[in-house]
Amino acid sequence: MTDQPPIGHLLDADVLGEAAASSKPGTAEYVLEAVDIHKRYGRNEVLRGVSFGVHRGDVKAVLGPSGSGKSTMLRCLALLEPVDAGEVRLEGRRIGVRETSGRLAALPERVLAKERSEIGMVFQRFNLFPHLTALGNVMIGLTEVRGKSKGEAREIAQTMLARVGLAQRASSYVSELSGGQQQRVAIARALVMNPKVMLFDEPTSALDPELVGEVLAVMEELAREGMTMVVVTHEIGFAKRVADRVIMIDAGAIIEDAPPDQFFGNPQQERTRKFLDAVQ
Repeated sequence: MTDQPPIGHLLDADVLGEAAASSKPGTAEYVLEAVDIHKRYGRNEVLRGVSFGVHRGDVKAVLGPSGSGKSTMLRCLALLEPVDAGEVRLEGRRIGVRETSGRLAALPERVLAKERSEIGMVFQRFNLFPHLTALGNVMIGLTEVRGKSKGEAREIAQTMLARVGLAQRASSYVSELSGGQQQRVAIARALVMNPKVMLFDEPTSALDPELVGEVLAVMEELAREGMTMVVVTHEIGFAKRVADRVIMIDAGAIIEDAPPDQFFGNPQQERTRKFLDAVQ
């Protein structure tokens, strides 16, 4: 797929202009930052003070056992779950809440939807609309959130589907697509919003083994083109090849954060060593 034009070149001037006007790259150290995030469901404390940041253009791979809080962390970063304590910051700006009379309050859904659109999210189970075609799934954010006309949205969506190798399946419904094709539609749907960062929640875990490569190829190309990414994954080879840093989450806390060579070659925590021995 490397013969395709870069992702950023596929969006029309209006989309790029809106993104530039709404938030030009600032002086913040991180594009996306978690600051002491806590999340609890009843008595179960799922996240216990998670803090990390992702520099512009970097790929952060997130590893850890099932039930360690990885997916919950991504959902909090994507503003799909409110945090109980701590902050989510995008380019240095706190998002998801506003301060009113000295107290924090949830944003109105309209404003929250706009903030969410700046953070692309790709789920394990695709989360596509079964009543829409591949093209319709990619268009919907452009028309409903960005306010694009159907004609504009269709043109942008068609180009993005071609970008992920699915130009010929634009009129196919979800049930007519393989798992790998559905996941590539989901990636295209997130990318057309021109997000500042992309979050991937084990994007290959629901795929048959022979379909994993086509999704990883799209993700690796995004990384080469400079997309800022946070990827929860069990694909150790992908993390070694692509990540700038790898973090290990266990029992709702980050216990290791290191460059791939150190993380895989000389982990500092015994829990990390045991996990890697089990999955490699």
